[in-house]
Amino acid sequence: MITTLSTACSAAPCLAGLLAVPAGLQAPAQSSPNPQKEDFEQRALAADRAFMDAVAKSDTAALDKFLDVRFTWTDANGKTLTRQEVLQQTPKPAITDAGAQSTAHNYGSVESIQIHSEKDHALHVWVNRSAGWRLLLYQEVHLLDAPPAPTPGTRAACENPCKDMPFEPKTQNERDVTAGFMALQTYTVARDAKNWGMYVADEFEAANSNSDQTLTKRSRMEDLARSKMAGYTPMPVVDMRVLDFGTAAILVSKHQPEHGKPVHITRVWIKRAGHWMEAASYQTRIEDAPAR
Repeated sequence: MITTLSTACSAAPCLAGLLAVPAGLQAPAQSSPNPQKEDFEQRALAADRAFMDAVAKSDTAALDKFLDVRFTWTDANGKTLTRQEVLQQTPKPAITDAGAQSTAHNYGSVESIQIHSEKDHALHVWVNRSAGWRLLLYQEVHLLDAPPAPTPGTRAACENPCKDMPFEPKTQNERDVTAGFMALQTYTVARDAKNWGMYVADEFEAANSNSDQTLTKRSRMEDLARSKMAGYTPMPVVDMRVLDFGTAAILVSKHQPEHGKPVHITRVWIKRAGHWMEAASYQTRIEDAPAR
């Protein structure tokens, strides 16, 4: 089924309504320290450290305890492995530097962890199950050594993913996230930095193997305002799945750019003050696929 913007918004505000995002939306309510919540997140961080230690040792018995049943590992070449494949032969991570920088954000039952080491970046998405924290997704990105070469553009209107795409939402959250996602792509094409920013969390970070630099919300908005895309032009969706975790959703999709190889993308979307926005985007070129 093809999801259109109007279909995605059938039980939620459509594009016109999506524009009316209250000011101050980003700031979560201030609250006193919550020791239970801090301990909850610390368990996720401890699990991530134990996971990396198990990978370094190729300890499949330990890995088996941390990997979610739907776990996938996408390496820097865009090759995606299943849980079973990882347990059969433990892959080598791109980042092994103990001094690598990391950022972590908790979104209820989802913990998003990013590791950064020069041109290499990795996204770890953990989910809280009844048995504890389990790693759902691992994805690597290796940045270009130099700015991407300009590619011929098109004057065609953005249909997929701005107005429709091959995805059928099954829950209200999926409909709302899909509507937000398509609105975000529309504002990207329009170079509308202000409205683009309404659908992006302040802590947003993005890594793209078709670019030579990572992006933050601020740098992305500056690029849009200057019409400098740096390899982040929206690409048609080939297939997509949305993993719904209540106040967070993970979008996993394959995209085919007008020129070049397809791209595997993981996006973390979060619901803040009743509004869905993107908090992370990791885009890895699939090297063993043919280029268009």
